[in-house]
Amino acid sequence: MLKIGIVGLPNVGKSTLFNALTKASVPCENYPFCTIDPAVGVVGVPDPRLEALAALSKSKKIIPAAIEFVDIAGLVKGAAEGQGLGNQFLANIRETDAILQVVRFFDDPNILHVDQDVEPYKDIEVINLELVLADSEQVRKRRDKLVRDIKAGLKDAVAEEAALAKLEQGFAAGKLAFHAGLTDDEKKRVQPLNLLTMKPILYALNKKSGGHNLDELADGRAERAYELIKSLGSHYMFFDAATERELNDVADEDRSTFRQELGVPEDGLAALITEAYRTLDLISFFTTGPDETRAWTITRGSAAPVAGAAIHTDFLTKFIRAEVVPAKDLLALGGYAAAREAAKVRTEGKEYIVQDSDVIVFLHG
Repeated sequence: MLKIGIVGLPNVGKSTLFNALTKASVPCENYPFCTIDPAVGVVGVPDPRLEALAALSKSKKIIPAAIEFVDIAGLVKGAAEGQGLGNQFLANIRETDAILQVVRFFDDPNILHVDQDVEPYKDIEVINLELVLADSEQVRKRRDKLVRDIKAGLKDAVAEEAALAKLEQGFAAGKLAFHAGLTDDEKKRVQPLNLLTMKPILYALNKKSGGHNLDELADGRAERAYELIKSLGSHYMFFDAATERELNDVADEDRSTFRQELGVPEDGLAALITEAYRTLDLISFFTTGPDETRAWTITRGSAAPVAGAAIHTDFLTKFIRAEVVPAKDLLALGGYAAAREAAKVRTEGKEYIVQDSDVIVFLHG
């Protein structure tokens, strides 16, 4: 299951976003450190293709792909040295695949900001520095443990030490780990450390319906944030956490009308998940039948046996072939019989690269 850790300063909308995503109920009052225990929620990935395939197959169950979100207490400047509560929970996001950094993108005198002034690029720099400092401590501890093996001349230890030294040099310059210039081999050597700044970071710029949003104020603050995010090689998206949270309590049939009234026509939750998939270069394929229709998440470019391993490891080691049909063709033709007659169902071998929206039947020995 895909895991994403949510970080940010206090009072930027992290817990509100978490509530919106999971429909959970964690505190999100207007004061710092209200989330004093890590909150974890599992979210089904919205996908209209899944519903359509289930209807076609008359499936008893629909199982969407899932993302686990981990919400931690707000980080503050000095967290890596023990300030605030956020540092206690950084360990909870070391096992995640990516980081979602929530950044306040509106002015509102009634909502406190830990530094008084709302300046998104500074907020991003504060959080990234704390992540860098936390990683730096991890690297320092690991280097200390390698001293004996290096003195003994162990080849692997010497190679790992070289990678760690390169990381430490980057950290000293304030660089994130994925900007430290590690080779692919070096990345593999430090992978067990689960460095926070080696993970892809997606920035959620939290706006407020009817508020003074920075992208509309043209005072330079929005542009400075965009420029920084671009320089980091990351993506950003706009999100209105409070509105999305309110819309969770609105009936499905009324949601579209409410969105128009609030001036938030796009489904922010779906957009965030789509952007998370793009950031991590993920796609979905499907299995469908009378028992269940299910979406599976894999990395783009995965060969058929690797994709099959998402279902069961036997498909990786005992793969024979796969029957593949694009979901749009299967749906347009009304089922497998017509799809086969139209030559849309293909038999593929272990070299086949699975495409987004493929419907697959795997065969193994």
